[in-house]
Amino acid sequence: MLDTPSFRRAHRISNLEISEIVQISERAAARKVQGYDIVSLSTGEPDFPTPDHVIEAAHGAALAGQTRYTATLGTAALRAAIADDAGARPDEVIVSTGAKQVIANAMLATLDAGDQVVMPAPYWTSYSDIVTMAGGTPVIVPCAMTEGFKLTPAALESALTPRTRWLMLNAPSNPSGAIYSREEILALAEVLARHPHVWVLSDEIYEHLNFVPFCRFVAVAPELRDRLLTVNGVSKAWSMTGWRIGWGVGPVALIKAMGAVQGQITSGACSIAQAAAVAALTGDRTLLDTRREVLRARRDLVVSALNAMPGVDCASPDGAFYAFPRITGAMAAQGHATDADFCDWLLDHHNLALVPGRAFGLPGHLRLSFAYAETDLKTGLARMASALNGGN
Repeated sequence: MLDTPSFRRAHRISNLEISEIVQISERAAARKVQGYDIVSLSTGEPDFPTPDHVIEAAHGAALAGQTRYTATLGTAALRAAIADDAGARPDEVIVSTGAKQVIANAMLATLDAGDQVVMPAPYWTSYSDIVTMAGGTPVIVPCAMTEGFKLTPAALESALTPRTRWLMLNAPSNPSGAIYSREEILALAEVLARHPHVWVLSDEIYEHLNFVPFCRFVAVAPELRDRLLTVNGVSKAWSMTGWRIGWGVGPVALIKAMGAVQGQITSGACSIAQAAAVAALTGDRTLLDTRREVLRARRDLVVSALNAMPGVDCASPDGAFYAFPRITGAMAAQGHATDADFCDWLLDHHNLALVPGRAFGLPGHLRLSFAYAETDLKTGLARMASALNGGN
């Protein structure tokens, strides 16, 4: 019998694994199959349905035969709709299979070994892995709850070096819900003006899920437009996570480079999903306002309940649909050394799935998604409160 050759991972992904968010979601699903009554508040997927007019547009596109390959950078109709929404030109737009691919395209197209990417923590868990996979070096800047989980100009200045290629910002933030005010963006832009080699990736996927005023980065700092990539999509606001449509808006040279990467990986995004995204962008947006108010009520419910628990301190998020409470007191009271241990305990002993803060680069916290029905939120919060108050 021939020996089976051993498998060797590429060095660039030697430490890469499925995200901790997905791992926890899969663990929760497996326990549910085993018969446990699991409440999962771990994923960032709104429970609202995709709007009817969006589904009708997809159906119409399929019936009309729009089932062929599309241009690598996206259909003309969708690029035009995105450009109109963003105040840009269609040739400054790339459409991808989700916003995550937009970010990966940008990093693969621009990073060389040793190039640095500054990212405030907490950050969305995939940011650091994408940068590492592309050969770059994440430079993590912790931003405490006392700072509103936001990057300060002084912290940004200290993090920049001659090897810095990108600053990666996300607002409204996953996981903290933080939104930068106009004045805060201007202050960061002043720092960036002194470092013309640094580009900015502004991830605005939660743009329409805001409870305080939201400013697009490009609108506040148009002088940085020539080195700014804005990332957005339809997944969150229009409840279209499974349709996998995201986009980037930026300088033509960058968009072309990203297109070269995408052309060798997926080519164009799904034709039917792109037709649906056109309908989302150009249709009536009244339901976004309605859904925002539903999420606001859920936010208030969640924040109030968390702050009533011993050892838990939760700021009210400005946007998105996540709470990111500090749990160091609760961890100590329950004898858990890490936030991951704490979340394992909640899942294994109290059938509640949440995500530890370490997954977002800021240990001592956890992320709770309130993109779930109110009944699930109340049940999950009751289980956490019972656990912290000594219940079984």
